[in-house]
Amino acid sequence: MLPALLLLLLCPALAQAATFDGGQLSAWWGLPFAAMLLSIALMPLLVPAFWHHHYGKVTAGWALAFLVPFGLVFGLPVAGAEFVHALLAEYVPFILLLTALYTVAGGIHIRGNLRGAPGLNVAILALGAVLASFMGTTGASMLLIRPLIRANDNRAQRAHVVVFFIFIVSNIGGSLTPLGDPPLFLGFLKGVDFFWTARNILPETLFVTAVLLAMFWLIDRHFYRKEGVLPVDPTPDTRRIGFDGAVNFWLLGGVVALVLMSGTWKSPVAFDVYGTPVGLPGLLRDAGLVALTLLSLRITPRAVHAANQFGWAPMAEVAKLFAGIFLTIVPVIAMLKAGANGPFGAVVAAVTRADGQPDPAMYFWATGALSSFLDNAPTYLVFFNTAGGDPVALMTTYASTLAAVSAGAVFMGANTYIGNAPNLMVKAIAEDRGVRMPSFFGYMAWSGVCLLPLFVLVTFIFFR
Repeated sequence: MLPALLLLLLCPALAQAATFDGGQLSAWWGLPFAAMLLSIALMPLLVPAFWHHHYGKVTAGWALAFLVPFGLVFGLPVAGAEFVHALLAEYVPFILLLTALYTVAGGIHIRGNLRGAPGLNVAILALGAVLASFMGTTGASMLLIRPLIRANDNRAQRAHVVVFFIFIVSNIGGSLTPLGDPPLFLGFLKGVDFFWTARNILPETLFVTAVLLAMFWLIDRHFYRKEGVLPVDPTPDTRRIGFDGAVNFWLLGGVVALVLMSGTWKSPVAFDVYGTPVGLPGLLRDAGLVALTLLSLRITPRAVHAANQFGWAPMAEVAKLFAGIFLTIVPVIAMLKAGANGPFGAVVAAVTRADGQPDPAMYFWATGALSSFLDNAPTYLVFFNTAGGDPVALMTTYASTLAAVSAGAVFMGANTYIGNAPNLMVKAIAEDRGVRMPSFFGYMAWSGVCLLPLFVLVTFIFFR
């Protein structure tokens, strides 16, 4: 990827806006993306030591497996434009926001030795579900995953606690506002009212969250009664519960304000960077996020980071893996955008009824199925546009369709580790703390048993 970028910087005339028609692509162009997903799924199982030390190289290899042939077939201007667009319009803002939330939330230490009994665990998951829609699934996950693991560090069985944390806090809890999850923020930028999702998918969110909390309580109580706790609690007792590094709550408010600013402020000032328009609000948001990240690192006492066992390994893993995902996904998204005439036309046709009207149930499952394996933000946009792309019509006449797209993108990001960025971050933190997390397919077994039947119920109750 680096040689291509250097060539573009040396030859800016080559990198003018260029496009390609996704409808003319063969489905074979999706192979690097499929190989990327299979590598994430299988290599930690088959060659764990190799993957642990070289996953960045594997990711770069699959990215080049797409970029080099694409440049040879479509030419350097088109390949360069797509590379820069994926980098500046999608990857960099995505990573900067995640890094800011990871850093700021990682500077807040919830002090105290909580006791990880089923009742307390349910309370933490419920709190995280509420916070996720206001501070983002990443922010809520980074704030609460460490104290949740610490509370359960004397439990014999802990993996299920983290799995349900990913279900509820890292995904479904972020369903109610554009701050909660990137797909809803993209809808907000497209013209969907800030509180529209809260008004229209609140019943679905409450239903799914309540059922999952009840399901978790039954499972956690079973393990708690069966295996109990370890004889020695690794975490020493403390006098009271409290917060260290609480100044980071103000910085967290700054992150939220920057995101809102970039979505509400419409500025005519924009810069063309090799065919990709970069607006002034986005630039200021990203610069502000970098500043808040550096400020948090500067003002957070070292003792707080030490207490949180704060480190960059989980963030580095997400950054490297999603770099490959954002690049290899380019032809897949282009083929989906081609609509019924593209290679994936069957998917687009499946969401439309015989009378030409959208089918909310099919939109829910199509958006959700793709969001489980593709990035859920561009998937949301694909089906937002497939449903007409008019925010006024979608918020009124086709409200059930927009609700289905929104719920599918956010809910089903919980189906796999790669459905939403916080999933991988939570997994990495848990493993770093000694929790034996399920494999890629092991996690899918949990989601298949716990989530898919629940989503079938949601379909029949809300999206018929």
